[in-house]
Amino acid sequence: MLYSIYFSPTGGTEKVTKLLSSAWEETKDLDISDLHFNYEDVNIKAEDMCIISVPSFGGRIPTVAVDRINKIKGNGAKAVAVVVYGNRDYDDTLLELKNVLEENGFVVGAMVAAIAEHSIARNLAAGRPDKSDEEELKKFSEEIKAKFENGEINTELMPKGNIPYKEWKGSALKPEANENCVECGLCAQKCPVGAIPMDNPKTVDKDVCMACMRCIKVCPTGARVLDETMKAGLVDKLTTMCTERKENELMI
Repeated sequence: MLYSIYFSPTGGTEKVTKLLSSAWEETKDLDISDLHFNYEDVNIKAEDMCIISVPSFGGRIPTVAVDRINKIKGNGAKAVAVVVYGNRDYDDTLLELKNVLEENGFVVGAMVAAIAEHSIARNLAAGRPDKSDEEELKKFSEEIKAKFENGEINTELMPKGNIPYKEWKGSALKPEANENCVECGLCAQKCPVGAIPMDNPKTVDKDVCMACMRCIKVCPTGARVLDETMKAGLVDKLTTMCTERKENELMI
């Protein structure tokens, strides 16, 4: 059994994970952005294989993703550690993920740092993973499967990164509802951290909001928006720094 485990608020990390799992016929998907799922019920066995993917937020794993991964025990299962980022940098994220997985009993035998469209500055890595990425990641999926099934596990892989990890204090860009909100409650249902109350979805608890942009992604009326001035400043800064295409990093 292959477990595809991912934290993917806006879909980019999920796309990468599905490409990397394409070589397996039998897979079980687990989206750990689900606030209500009991992750301690996940029963992974030593003979299972896992692809565990997270986005990089400011060079770190989102705290809520770490908390949920910590509830899932690997029991010696082979794992692929995957970080997805929007063409800036993944900094310490992959090293942090490798360490978190190993602390929870996974045997990390492959690692990936992949590119997907930036969740705020959508012009960065627009359309990625693209056709070239798809071909590369599907081919790597076949390689991972073959090596894992043959017992060829390189546990000495070491990604870039630093300890202590880079400090990430979160983003000041928090989506809010505008006049287009019809109070359908979909954003509240889908919020990974419960920052939007079901009984008043036009509001948001900015102290709880993790700025993952899922509410913007799922809103059927386009009612969840960012402050345009702040967004423009960030987009301009990132566009100046990060327009050159970066390639996926594949380690096995």
